Amino acid sequence: MTLEQLRIFVAVAERQHMTRAAEALNLTQSAVSAAITALETRHGTRLFDRVGRGLVLNTVGEAFLPEARAVLNRAEAAQSLLDDLAGLRRGLVRIHASQTIGAYWLPQRMAAFQQANPGIDLQLSIGNTHRVIEAVTSGEAELGLIEGAEDAPRLSRQQVGADRLIIAASPDHPLALQDNILTATSLAGLNWALREEGSGTRSEFTNALPQGMSADQLQVSMVLPSNEAILTAVAASTLVTCISELAARPLIEAGRLVRLPLEMPERPFHLLKHKERSPSRAASALAAAL
Repeated sequence: MTLEQLRIFVAVAERQHMTRAAEALNLTQSAVSAAITALETRHGTRLFDRVGRGLVLNTVGEAFLPEARAVLNRAEAAQSLLDDLAGLRRGLVRIHASQTIGAYWLPQRMAAFQQANPGIDLQLSIGNTHRVIEAVTSGEAELGLIEGAEDAPRLSRQQVGADRLIIAASPDHPLALQDNILTATSLAGLNWALREEGSGTRSEFTNALPQGMSADQLQVSMVLPSNEAILTAVAASTLVTCISELAARPLIEAGRLVRLPLEMPERPFHLLKHKERSPSRAASALAAAL
């Protein structure tokens, strides 16, 4: 097997879809399909079950996935070692970031760093906070950025920025015309659209609920996996949400959302690094820039 076949297998396994994996890898679908077929044929076993038009990892594929990731991580570590010998003239830094940071805070900072260090390639993956911690812990990413303060004892953390959560609704929502501060009773009576469990936004919101109120008192009518999906749903309905001010600001300025009167605490952005892994010179330079 080749590293390229392993890279393609991991991409398909993570997305459960040939076309989406091909798009992520900038390859044709036929090239991705051929690589998977060659890998399965060479070892006489199937890695995926074909269910309808989709792919699902079978038991062999599930067992093989962490091994494939480990091999790719070691290959990237070897490449990073050689790149370090060339200083900052070459290098690759893999970064995982939670959605708010990855979509609204980090890209311009990555662009500034890359312009100053054109030989350094930066690759960003976006997921929820749990996924970011998992990637840095496993070595899949050298650097991670998350909101809030999730428990990750094997990782060091350093604050690099901050934003604030807000409660947002459509301008047509009945509460949009009121100036009364939201109480635990009024919060419990609302229909919410929230991010999924494991996201920094969801955990920070539930931690910031008024005293005496628990998360299970909320009427969560819709759970969506991205800030953009939530903002679109709330702007077109009587749902309300708790979301990053950075994410909501364009729609508030456009008059499609309003901020409801409930002050939420500021939440920090943390840079994560593994305590027991030596970062590459490129990753250290990016961390210092952030």
